[in-house]
Amino acid sequence: MLITPSTPWTILCDFDGTVAVEDVIDSMLVRFGRPGWEALEDDWRAGRIGSRECMQGQVGLLDVSRDELDAHLDSLGIDHGFAAFVELAHDCRVGLRIVSDGLDYAIARILGRYGLGHLPVSANRLQPAGARQWTLQSPSSSADCGAGTCKCAVASRAALAPARTLLIGDGASDFCAADRVDFVFAKHRLIEHCRSAGIPYAPIASFEEAIALLPSLLDGSLTDTHTARPLHTEKLPA
Repeated sequence: MLITPSTPWTILCDFDGTVAVEDVIDSMLVRFGRPGWEALEDDWRAGRIGSRECMQGQVGLLDVSRDELDAHLDSLGIDHGFAAFVELAHDCRVGLRIVSDGLDYAIARILGRYGLGHLPVSANRLQPAGARQWTLQSPSSSADCGAGTCKCAVASRAALAPARTLLIGDGASDFCAADRVDFVFAKHRLIEHCRSAGIPYAPIASFEEAIALLPSLLDGSLTDTHTARPLHTEKLPA
């Protein structure tokens, strides 16, 4: 049964590892990256550089034509329940935005194959710099954040609206945003972060489980069993 919640909700959804079944950027680097991208990855994992600096360097090491890139992206799939989840959210009058520290071009190309190219996306911008060269721009970055897409800033802006915010994510790039939303559907590493930080969440393994949970979130019964934060009425710090 479709539900129109008395308190409106909006959804911020990660892409790589959450909607996409694998990390899209990693798959591109493994196939098309010149030597040196692994060292940048090691620096990022060790905390010596932020994800924006890491990705800018890695994208600069890609050696791939647009046709080759498109063929590769066309081989990648998404969670088999995501399209139905988007339809359910739309029918319940819940807006959904993809918020990713990944690449806008890759996200649009993959979602377009599933008829989901209409979804709004906040992500890094992949720009051609030659026949086989690429650069990265980060229009959703923040001066005090090392990520290409500052998800906590996006979540803070969402909190200014008269609606609760649901985050769906899976990893470290979602940690800061999880602390600024009202509820989380968590996969993989994000489950332990929410548990240890006391963030209201429900674990999911797929969007089929998210479909089953969404009606109970909207009617309030899910948050009755998981302590939800009060509805935001004041501006949060950026």
